[in-house]
Amino acid sequence: MIIPIRLESSTVRGYNVTIDRLPKLSFDRKVVVVTNHTVAEFHLDTLLSKLNAKSLDIVTVKDGEEYKNLDTMIEILDELFSKQLDRKSLLIAFGGGVIGDMTGFTASIYQRGIDFIQIPTTLLAQVDASVGGKTGVNNRFGKNLIGAFYQPKAVYIDIDFLETLPKREFSAGMAELIKMSVMFDREFFEFLEEDTLSSKESLNRAIARSVELKAWVVNQDEKEAGIRAVLNYGHTFAHVIENETNYKKYLHGEAVAIGMVMANLLSYELGLISLDEVDRVKRILIKHNLPTTYKIKDIEGFYNKFFLDKKSSNSKIKFILANGIGNFEIRDNLPKEIILKVLSKFKGVK
Repeated sequence: MIIPIRLESSTVRGYNVTIDRLPKLSFDRKVVVVTNHTVAEFHLDTLLSKLNAKSLDIVTVKDGEEYKNLDTMIEILDELFSKQLDRKSLLIAFGGGVIGDMTGFTASIYQRGIDFIQIPTTLLAQVDASVGGKTGVNNRFGKNLIGAFYQPKAVYIDIDFLETLPKREFSAGMAELIKMSVMFDREFFEFLEEDTLSSKESLNRAIARSVELKAWVVNQDEKEAGIRAVLNYGHTFAHVIENETNYKKYLHGEAVAIGMVMANLLSYELGLISLDEVDRVKRILIKHNLPTTYKIKDIEGFYNKFFLDKKSSNSKIKFILANGIGNFEIRDNLPKEIILKVLSKFKGVK
């Protein structure tokens, strides 16, 4: 299956997301694959058997969200300069969302921009992070605060790479699938409620639907001036959780799952969603072994960290909220009291 990204308002040409077995890829230029040790151990030989290039090198970085920073970026850049890549060279991001974000950002700044493609190997990266051109790294102030919108030239999604994915990583990817369904497609949500995605057919169907939904959003709003902000459902809370735990306790999808629970309670306080719908979303998260609780030690401190988020502006916090299941609402004018009321429900929660 091929899903096109067309970027209606951009001067950047579109590209395709291919969901199928990884094809043979040939390039008449220098190619560098950026990956981590875990992915390399399981899948690098498979990738190399599919690649043909003028020259081919591998850059391997440490594995984990805590290494998604400028220090690792400098390591990658140093490797590229030492290998004398030119402006016609190509980077391949081969790994999860961390690898994709860092490789894309590296491509955007190396000699003012070179091409890159995405070959995601985690469910989270396949359904979300590899599509749409968001790239970047974290710093001590928050998540993805340094980065760029920089589109890949192609995305290749092969679910065979998921066969070695740990169950916890698979569950983290499910959080993004659930996110898309709650925001945009009630029928898709009901499918995820009923199906375990244990067959390749159902997993391919779920990945394809998620990518279709994201493509529909990104095609309208490449740089998050409007509807693309909806993809951050759960993320406003999640980014604070990740920052408070130094990006070590939770995988990104796990933090997003908790963030969705928090966001839904805020929606309930505003009368946008019923308690039954709040419970249904929580149950589907639990079904896929995702966390739904978080202990907030300092409510005021948690609240103040919202203002470090990229989506906040003019001293207003932008919240993406479920308006029932399958619809959304964006609010940036909520009184502090109602936000603190929701956060207080997590004070002392284990």
